[in-house]
Amino acid sequence: MNELHGLYAITPDGLHGRKLLEQAAAALRGGARILQYRDKSADRERRLAEALSLGELCKAHDALFIINDDVELCRASSARGVHLGEDDTALEEARARLGAGVIIGISCYNDLARARRAAAAGADYLAFGAIFPSSTKPKARNAGLALLRRARAELSLPLVAIGGITPENAPSVIETGVDMLAMIQGLFGQADIAGTARAIAQQFQAFRGKP
Repeated sequence: MNELHGLYAITPDGLHGRKLLEQAAAALRGGARILQYRDKSADRERRLAEALSLGELCKAHDALFIINDDVELCRASSARGVHLGEDDTALEEARARLGAGVIIGISCYNDLARARRAAAAGADYLAFGAIFPSSTKPKARNAGLALLRRARAELSLPLVAIGGITPENAPSVIETGVDMLAMIQGLFGQADIAGTARAIAQQFQAFRGKP
């Protein structure tokens, strides 16, 4: 999918209500092309309300809206897609419940074999990480830049890099040829969210503009 490129913003834990919408809007104004709503809480009513609001925000900025983990929330909010980890709904079940038109992304961690299986089963994109140490998931498996290069050489699906990515180390990740950079604290932890998103978007454009 040619929509799957650029900055992939993921909302941080504990960000809700007006502040969530304001910060998400800043990321989208700056150039984030994908926004993932990540909320592990059990408050389904609030989560649905926030998902609906974020979905409208993404439509206004011509960006993709993705739900983390929750297939039913994806359906209820009419999100464009869902992102699934190894302990979430199986890809085949999610596809059966959501249909062919919904984007399904799969976390592959540092496991190329898992990525190959997901690609064969119909995933729309594959995510690898943690690329660098991550404050969001300090115990995450390490993937690294070399694995990204190998994945790019072997896999034809759009690739996402995630984990510890910051404005400072983003160029080294972009140069591996990945299609998307997923950022949480590296984006939402910045004083100027829109400016950070803009800088990452410009880095992608500069890399793609190389002969």
